Amino acid sequence: MKVTRSAGQTGRGPADWFTGDVYIDGIRSQDDQSAVACAHVRFTPGARTAWHHHPKGQTLYVTDGIGYVARRGGEVTEIRPGDVVYIEPGEEHWHGATADRFMAHVAIQEADADGQVVTWLEHVTDEEYGG
Repeated sequence: MKVTRSAGQTGRGPADWFTGDVYIDGIRSQDDQSAVACAHVRFTPGARTAWHHHPKGQTLYVTDGIGYVARRGGEVTEIRPGDVVYIEPGEEHWHGATADRFMAHVAIQEADADGQVVTWLEHVTDEEYGG
């Protein structure tokens, strides 16, 4: 068993990866014992990720608020606390808060053999966000 003490640091989501204000608390990073990485991500109203994909897929567990998730070419779907979203490996997608509510989720993903967990793409347009 390994206990990792919280560093107590909340980071701001980088502008290259997000539109709006997003705050990230790391839970674990991949290391030589596990390829799993996860974080608790909080989105302010209207904030969202850029388009991105994960080589081994991603699981989102919504902890608070109301948000959206969408895959490239698909419909925008509302997500709420307790919802679990599985995104297939390589599936281009985005997720974030609705325009008038905060949303938070735990994001869980696995690194590939090269240590890669995500590939970031272009920002989601207001038209794509609006559904």
